[in-house]
Amino acid sequence: MTETRLSVDIYSDIACPWCFIGKRRFETAVAALPFGDKVDVKWHAFQLDPSLPDHYEGSEVDYLVKAKGMPAEQVAGMLEHVTAQAAGEGLDYDFEALRPANSFTALRLLALAKERNLGNEMKEALLSAHFEKGVDTGSTAALQAIADSVGLDAAESAEVLAGDKYADAVRADGVRARELGVTGVPFFVLEDKYGISGAQPAEVFEQALNQVWKEIGGETLQMLGTPSPDGEVCGPEGCN
Repeated sequence: MTETRLSVDIYSDIACPWCFIGKRRFETAVAALPFGDKVDVKWHAFQLDPSLPDHYEGSEVDYLVKAKGMPAEQVAGMLEHVTAQAAGEGLDYDFEALRPANSFTALRLLALAKERNLGNEMKEALLSAHFEKGVDTGSTAALQAIADSVGLDAAESAEVLAGDKYADAVRADGVRARELGVTGVPFFVLEDKYGISGAQPAEVFEQALNQVWKEIGGETLQMLGTPSPDGEVCGPEGCN
């Protein structure tokens, strides 16, 4: 008899603060489930701002004010809110040290890591580097160091960073996300049928996973659960 397993596809960007928070909340939910070891997660790329240069000359506040047209007061309030929410999940965001950078190369490196069964480790390392450690994730040297830290083959990583390998895979993820109607991340797809948008509280994820575990099947993507005020997302126009 084939073992029942629950597939979860997560669309996110390493430059999305709510994606790290959503990752933690989702992991908390999975850890609380008796079938948590049967939940298979696959990460997918959803680049929020392809126009961002590899190395942005300015702070995160500068970027959001200038690139997104957000008032400085709104940016300050948003960053304060997201930092507090991150702290609640054990994350130590440092927006003063954060270095805005185009995430495309990092997402290509993540595609390699997924092929080597190191997708979750790489996703964790990239998010932490960007939001907690002030690492320039647009730097190939920095990305090489991250790849080394999670156990990827150094030569293989260097080849990816030096060229455009996995570019098509990253773009294909974005196309698929938009086909599903994804406009903000993080976005979770359970069993290719059920969708959950945003960094929902762990209880929402736990309830949804329990429901799908009992009801696996169907063809149409459906939104699950009542949207929570804490289920924030990041979209091309910014984060709420």
